[in-house]
Amino acid sequence: MKIDKKNLRWIVALVAVVVLFLGFRYLRFAFSYESTDDAFVTGHIVSVSSRVDGHVTKVHISDNQWVNSGDLLVELDPRDFQARLDTELAAMAAAEAAVEESRAQINVAAADANRVQKDVERYQSLISSGGITQQQLDRTVAESQAASARLVAANRQVAVANARVAEARATAEQGKLNLSYTKIYAPQSGRVVNKSVEEGEYIRIGQALMAIVPQDVWVVANFKETQLKYMQPGQEVKIKIDAYPQKVFKGHVDSIQAGTGAAFSLLPPENATGNYVKVVQRVPVKIVFDSDPNETKMLSPGMSVRPEVKIK
Repeated sequence: MKIDKKNLRWIVALVAVVVLFLGFRYLRFAFSYESTDDAFVTGHIVSVSSRVDGHVTKVHISDNQWVNSGDLLVELDPRDFQARLDTELAAMAAAEAAVEESRAQINVAAADANRVQKDVERYQSLISSGGITQQQLDRTVAESQAASARLVAANRQVAVANARVAEARATAEQGKLNLSYTKIYAPQSGRVVNKSVEEGEYIRIGQALMAIVPQDVWVVANFKETQLKYMQPGQEVKIKIDAYPQKVFKGHVDSIQAGTGAAFSLLPPENATGNYVKVVQRVPVKIVFDSDPNETKMLSPGMSVRPEVKIK
């Protein structure tokens, strides 16, 4: 089809207007926003582990299940811990009985020391009149000193018995704690992920059984250091998540990390050695949502994000 010059001019004018419009939008975006593809959803991941060894008798949860704080997750066989606790409680009872016996011995020793001391006082009044001999007085004084020594020893025995009671009580309390550890509860509300425990297996202290991911999430965006000139906390952010391309979430810059990502890596670069090649570093920026995103969409740590920070 032949296009005359008049129509061609209109087409060229229309294309120019479109190019100018798109160029204007691009320039406005380039000068007003900073964005990056190196950004991800993140959040707290709470690892759940066992505090005692034992056989798993019951698992109450499944993968990706929502649990509330305090929900029972796993049960271990409690019989060994119950038997140990019964033994420790019996030892504590025996130690308490020993304390009562030692206190009774104190009463006996105190009464004996008091009696002999009175004999000494009476004999001292009789020695001048010749009513008793010096040998009798010396023997009574010696008996008084021995009775006082027995009283001191009895008091020490009570102190030792009390210490044994305290030790037995502490052991019993630890036994009660160990028994309570056979039931593993959710430390926080969230979804169960990475579950690796099954009924019948034997687990060890500190063995990771699962992880719980709470609902609270945020975005960590790794901006180039050259993009941070005008960036500051409080600036509004448009958050686009790859999993939901039609949805735009609103948020704001919460904080900027005091250091590049490379500075906190396992092997940070040492620029004073070898050949140096300048590389633009990236700085993690924490971006929080203005409202709970999980009310409409489920977000999980690791999802890819493209944030657009309005810097002007």
